[in-house]
Amino acid sequence: MKAPLIKQVTEIVRGAGHHVLMERGTWDRVDGELWKHSRFGVVRASLLEALGISQTTTYRQCQPGGRWRHLLPGVVLLTRSLPTARQRIEAALTFAKHEAVITGFQAARLYGLRTGPDPQFVHLLIPHESRVLSSGFAVLERTRFLPKAKCRDGVPLAPPTRAVLDGVRRIRELDAVRALLIESVQSGLTDVDSLRGELDVGTKRGTALPRRVLDEIGLGVRSVAEADTLEIWHQAGLPTPHRNVVIVDADGAYIGMPDTWCDEVGLAWEIDSNEFHYSKDTYARTLERNSRYASVGISVVQTLPSRLRTKPDAVIAELRAAYAAAQARTRPAVSIKTTGAT
Repeated sequence: MKAPLIKQVTEIVRGAGHHVLMERGTWDRVDGELWKHSRFGVVRASLLEALGISQTTTYRQCQPGGRWRHLLPGVVLLTRSLPTARQRIEAALTFAKHEAVITGFQAARLYGLRTGPDPQFVHLLIPHESRVLSSGFAVLERTRFLPKAKCRDGVPLAPPTRAVLDGVRRIRELDAVRALLIESVQSGLTDVDSLRGELDVGTKRGTALPRRVLDEIGLGVRSVAEADTLEIWHQAGLPTPHRNVVIVDADGAYIGMPDTWCDEVGLAWEIDSNEFHYSKDTYARTLERNSRYASVGISVVQTLPSRLRTKPDAVIAELRAAYAAAQARTRPAVSIKTTGAT
């Protein structure tokens, strides 16, 4: 019979199937030895047995009043405290076995993204032939196309594009989908073409909202608030707008960069609030901007962001009225600057 690895504690923790009382210093020595064979305190129950800890002892120590905690089937945490995010990840990987990779919101967090829901579970991709089933906080998804893992701090992660989409296709909150996809693109972690490509080759389940958001991003949307404005603009039945483009006069002089621009009639729509743009522009600068618009004949609609959701019908009516008025007058001699802002 193979000798246990922790020889000095074998006689203490083993017995004839009975719970053995030990002094605190003795258990501290045992835990210290076992911790060396764990990942952040997470270890398989089968490894504990190989190290000389009986199944009965492991079971009892995971019960109320014991020193350890049972996390997942066959997976133990060598402390009674609640597991940290990293310990939950290690437990899920230990439970899943084989070539599992972390994906979804948990992977997005490890890639540095901060928007989107807080991870409520650990989402893993496993080979299609694996027979391990989801349990507790470990959600296992079998796939025939297991991506090559990217390691961050020793954790195998699905590539950013796959990880982000695996997260958003499991939720139905439009704002949460918008926030995470917009951040992932703006951070440079992925791009719209890569996201579209992944949606085209992957499962079609839960892809309607991501596709809608990618269309918004393609039109220049850079925040959830800007997505709200785009949605209301379309509800108003107005021509497809431009987002955050630089407008110049006939001589090429800078006029402004409206949040939304209708080039057909020379109509600007501004959502004037630090709440959404995190801007430190003063009221005086807003007046200067509006004066530049007026000097060249640009019609402008200003809307408080709170009205986008509290009074959308009123905002739609204002936009339609402004569009009709702008259409009735001569279009101002302004254009979109194509070489970037100055």
